[in-house]
Formats: sequence, C-alpha cells, structure tokens
Amino acid sequence: QVQLVESGGGVVQTGGSLRLSCAAAGRTFNRYFMGWFRQPPGKEREFIASITDNGGSRYCADSVQGRFTITRDNAKNTMYLQMNSLYPEGTSVYYCAARKYYSYPTDASRYFAWGQGTQVTVSS
Repeated sequence: QVQLVESGGGVVQTGGSLRLSCAAAGRTFNRYFMGWFRQPPGKEREFIASITDNGGSRYCADSVQGRFTITRDNAKNTMYLQMNSLYPEGTSVYYCAARKYYSYPTDASRYFAWGQGTQVTVSS
C-alpha cells in the first residue's frame, strides 16, 4: 500500500500558476502509475493527468493540455502538477492517486489509493 499527501494548493488570480506536490510514503512508489484528478464544487471528480511508473509517458486531459504538466521524482517519492494560466473554472479540490496497472488512466475506479486533497481557488 501507499499513503499519499497533497500540498501546494492555495488562492491564485486568473492567469497565475501553482505547483502541487503529492508525497508518497512507502518504498514502492516507483511501481505505481499515478494520476491527478480534481472535483469542482457540486460536480463529479474529473481526470486531469496521468504518468507512468518511470515517468516516461504522460497524458493530460484536453481541458488542461498545454497549461498543466505532470512530472514525478521517484528518488523523492513525489509527483508534481505544474499548473499555468489558471482560470476560475480551475477552482477545485485536487487529488493525487495511485494505480497498479497501465490501462484506463482516466478511470477513477482503477486507482486504489488517494490523498486527502488540496484546495485550489482561482479568483477572477
């Protein structure tokens, strides 16, 4: 198992940037495929980005393509989400999650471990 803790959320103005971190406890972080999701107020949780176990392949949702970048540092047991050009629609709780297999990176049900979430608020 792996325990995940997100950090880096906060309040930012439209057009601003934030970098979220997801720290993993345990020695098996580099075995897992990782993802970021977000849940806007009153809405369903939605997929943002995914990265393979070695960081060699990344995939982002169309809504954030070109603005958000997912990376990981296995030596530090940490994953990151660099968010640029944020819009008010980006106001959400952001979650990191881990899954065991390559397939279905956008499907939240495929992830077995989740962090507690970090709030991001984009002011207009």
